[in-house]
Amino acid sequence: MLAALLCTAAVSGFGQRKLEPFKAGDRVVFAGNSITEAGLYGSYIWLYYMTHFPERRLEVINGGIGGDVAGQIYDRLDGDILPKKPTVLAVTFGMNDSKYFEYLDKNNPVSDEKRKAIIKESYDSYAKIEARLKKLPGIKTILMASSPYDETAKLPGNVFLGKAKTMQGIIDFQLASAKRNNWGYVDFFHPMTEINLREQQKNPAYTNTGPDRIHPGSAGHFIMAYLFLKEQGLAGTPVADVKIDAAAKKVLKSVNAKVSALRSSGGAVSFDYLAKSLPYPMDTAARVWENPQVQTEALPVIPFVKEFDEEKLAFNGLQAGDYSLKIDGRSIGKWSAAELAAGINLAVLKNTPQYEQALKILALNNERRGVENKYRNYFWVQYDFLKGKGLLFDNSKAARDTIQNNIEKNIWLRVKKTDYDEIVDHGDEVKAKMEGLINEIYRINKPLVHRVELHPVK
Repeated sequence: MLAALLCTAAVSGFGQRKLEPFKAGDRVVFAGNSITEAGLYGSYIWLYYMTHFPERRLEVINGGIGGDVAGQIYDRLDGDILPKKPTVLAVTFGMNDSKYFEYLDKNNPVSDEKRKAIIKESYDSYAKIEARLKKLPGIKTILMASSPYDETAKLPGNVFLGKAKTMQGIIDFQLASAKRNNWGYVDFFHPMTEINLREQQKNPAYTNTGPDRIHPGSAGHFIMAYLFLKEQGLAGTPVADVKIDAAAKKVLKSVNAKVSALRSSGGAVSFDYLAKSLPYPMDTAARVWENPQVQTEALPVIPFVKEFDEEKLAFNGLQAGDYSLKIDGRSIGKWSAAELAAGINLAVLKNTPQYEQALKILALNNERRGVENKYRNYFWVQYDFLKGKGLLFDNSKAARDTIQNNIEKNIWLRVKKTDYDEIVDHGDEVKAKMEGLINEIYRINKPLVHRVELHPVK
């Protein structure tokens, strides 16, 4: 069944236009369910722009709420999503729309007829989103097919067999809408399913989602970010690509970088080096609740380094032997003349000054995401609790009393109340803190000139 879905994708996705890369000044809002609310794939995408295009300041904003279906995203358009003033709006849904425990009901299984009804329910809600966004031509709309529900991993717990087929029906109308409206389109579902099936041949328990088969962990989110950036046509854009001819004392290549003050004598080479981008820093912590994945676990299954994170440095004309490389007087490593002729990738070396600079940006971006999550919890309380009580955006004593009176029997309300209170009481301070973090990121993300020295090892 899943193989058939992949074949369908190969046909239906043919001819899709590449997305335009984000430009300076863009406000990019990702609207979706809990997968989006986790904030990781959007944060990873923004981190790429922060490091690779340091002068191209833009903003990526989380518009996800856990549990949402298309109808709930429509309900949030005017109160949550559009007030963020997006120039680009990326919308994804389908995981929750396609249902869950219905697939375990042996007395009323998900037949083809029932599946059509589920898909129609989602479509009818989406049609309202489509109609609304068609009236907003100033916003560039992107539709994103959901990350997959993994039916095939050998994991404990419920398996909702047939859910992926229902998700395919939702994806079909999403793709048709993107074509009909000349909107952007990104497919997470099929490439991630293909990776799952491929890797499960080697390890049946592999999944790029998580233990619940639904929520991607840090690695799954990084795969999503990779697929999005690839769809934007950014693959193959180097951090830098420099080649030096040591014998001729000349620069043979300098892509996205500036080389000056080149000297070569007695087998030693030195120069000033300014790359126009920074390497992409990799997080080492699991960031999704109850999912142990870390970001680097994605690297063996996607060619991210080759396509997006190469800071290549090569030397021709060296005498045979080994050489030590220093940057700003710091020892970076040793390589043979043959290895240096082929080129080394500085971006994957975690002891360079430029990688350490990138790590500072990563830390600030993680802190920013944590602050932004307070807003997502605030909006969850508004739409998933207060709205049902007729108190949407009330924030009065009556609303707060209603929250307090229900907090013991609603675990999610209990978890999110503190952030709700902080936004209501100190929203200006929270906003200022996040703006301060973004300003600091764009202050420190500018590449610096480094002194590079290559010496023969005696």
